[in-house]
Amino acid sequence: MTETDASDAEAVVYDLDGTLVRLAVDWEDVERRLADLLEREGVDADPLSAWDLLSAAEELGVGGEADALIAAAERDGAEVSERLPLADELLDREMPVGVCSLNHEEAVRIALDRHDLTEHVESVVGRGTVPERKPHPRALLAAVEELGVEPEDVLFVGDSASDEETAERAGTQFEWV
Repeated sequence: MTETDASDAEAVVYDLDGTLVRLAVDWEDVERRLADLLEREGVDADPLSAWDLLSAAEELGVGGEADALIAAAERDGAEVSERLPLADELLDREMPVGVCSLNHEEAVRIALDRHDLTEHVESVVGRGTVPERKPHPRALLAAVEELGVEPEDVLFVGDSASDEETAERAGTQFEWV
């Protein structure tokens, strides 16, 4: 396990999937189902990833259906998710802790509950909590606001280039898991 260095931070916000837990989601199946949805709307969805497919669905006016499809897979995946070693850090943190995830908020809460982490997290922001999603800074800033600290005093810990971009846009520190 790699411990994060929050020595300069007043609060820590973690990404969820790939950082604290691993959701058991068959993304290939989700993408196939999203592609089917878009193809019914006349869009060639072949080269698109799940998040690009969601954006395309939103542009076509079927974003709610696409998001519900993804959220259902994430909730199911959260029920059987795997706890990752970094999750143990939450148990000993003596500062405010939040979670900011691209996963739907309900799935985030299910995963936190499943792994007995909920009581250690003061802020949960997932897809659907705010209208924007990562890498837009609003999602991370919503978590920061709930923690009552300034963005520059927050360490955001994540596992993707999108997480790093989110931190940069929000003005927080960033550390790769």
